[in-house]
Amino acid sequence: MSEKQPKPEHRSRPTSPAFRAFIARGWAEHDTELPTQSEAARYADARRDSVSAAFPGERLVIPAGGLKVRSNDTDYVFRPHSAFAHLTGLGSDREPDAVLVLDPLEEGGHEAVLYFRPLAGRDSEEFFADARVGEFWVGRRPTLASMAAELGISTRDLSELPDAVSKDAGAIGIRVVREADSEVAEVVETARSQSVEHNAETSAQADVDLSRFLSTLRLVKDEWEVEQMQQACDATTEAFDAVVAELPEAVRRGRGERWVEGVFGLHARHSGNGVGYDSICAAGDHATTLHWIRNTGEVTDGGLLLLDAGVEIDSLFTADVTRTVPVNGTFTEIQRKIYEAVLEAQEAGLAAAKPGNKFSDVHAAAIRVIATKLHEWGLLPEGVTVEDTLDAEHGQLHRRWMVHGTSHHLGLDVHDCALALREDYMDAELKPGMVLTVEPGLYFKADDLLVPEEYRGIGVRIEDDIVITDDGCRNLSVALPRTADDVEAWVRSGGKR
Repeated sequence: MSEKQPKPEHRSRPTSPAFRAFIARGWAEHDTELPTQSEAARYADARRDSVSAAFPGERLVIPAGGLKVRSNDTDYVFRPHSAFAHLTGLGSDREPDAVLVLDPLEEGGHEAVLYFRPLAGRDSEEFFADARVGEFWVGRRPTLASMAAELGISTRDLSELPDAVSKDAGAIGIRVVREADSEVAEVVETARSQSVEHNAETSAQADVDLSRFLSTLRLVKDEWEVEQMQQACDATTEAFDAVVAELPEAVRRGRGERWVEGVFGLHARHSGNGVGYDSICAAGDHATTLHWIRNTGEVTDGGLLLLDAGVEIDSLFTADVTRTVPVNGTFTEIQRKIYEAVLEAQEAGLAAAKPGNKFSDVHAAAIRVIATKLHEWGLLPEGVTVEDTLDAEHGQLHRRWMVHGTSHHLGLDVHDCALALREDYMDAELKPGMVLTVEPGLYFKADDLLVPEEYRGIGVRIEDDIVITDDGCRNLSVALPRTADDVEAWVRSGGKR
């Protein structure tokens, strides 16, 4: 449930009976026409069937989570838990404090019921006095009937949740995605304690298993999810174009990394729900810091800008793309040398991304190129061969300059399916419908005394989002330039492709 906000006395307002009566009347009727079931909800129905089959006879509780206080009486923009969004089809900022319950049926399967806070009447105090949920303050919420029509499932008032969760609790198993909402998890734990066979440790493991299953369920995307990923990549491509067009302004204004962040964020918010994660807008040596999100630095003529960013569209699917560009439109000789090495590594990773290969094969292919280049450039210690450094137990010296992995799954979370077991993720075979990144890089910090001075302060990463197909992979972000020549032409043209 939502975190509590302070309610200072000086913010209270007198409310007379006359005012209550006056504010409750004289309004036009709300539109009562019901929406059709959303496309997202139709696909969510099939996902719930998979969950139902995995946990027969058990009550499953999947909360959206609540509002989180940013400071005093202001909240962060709400985003539902990804498992909730995946199983309901609700995106954007919907629906704080809602809880999806899959209730077991005697004949088998489950009934899906959404518990949420519906639109309050205009004769209620909530209508005009509740700054967090009142219609006067935050806008009109859906009714029980409109939400049921949109999602194609039963809906009930949130106040009924405790009784619904505890019904027959001693006779059936109950699981909850406890990390989504600690208060709902407490309601579930109270209900489970009614059973004489209740064991807190066993219940906790059951909850972990549910969360892991729901995370693993997202490893292979359905056709609708793949289309959402394409839309996210298309929106991200347009935002990258806008940033490139604004590079001269970023140089002119000073503190250019913030200008880049703002331009990308503007387009992300306009074309989608916002950014899928904090944008990395790293110029110069900042590009050698993998997750540089302070974005306080200068963007300089002659330097590089590494932009790692993604648009999260309203369905909450996010892209995750990186381009490293010469700010003035021309790579220096050493910048181009490093850039083309990273591009060669990415091409090797993309070639390995196909059904039958393991997820880890993508990294193995890319990192072999990285290790080979470092060896050719004389950067590995004397006597260390490519095979020596690639030895997992005794080598890995190349990781000084690329410490991260090459790929991760992508979807509702930028690092999607995070709870999946290694055997289902890193060591698993790639399958059609999997969406992942391919993002090798090389990072030579300004204070790295083991590389020639000309390398220092240069960081390059190239990242694209791909979907595994029947015979290979399809690059969802292919519209963005990748070769050094194409990137230079892109920058010189002011972001025109």
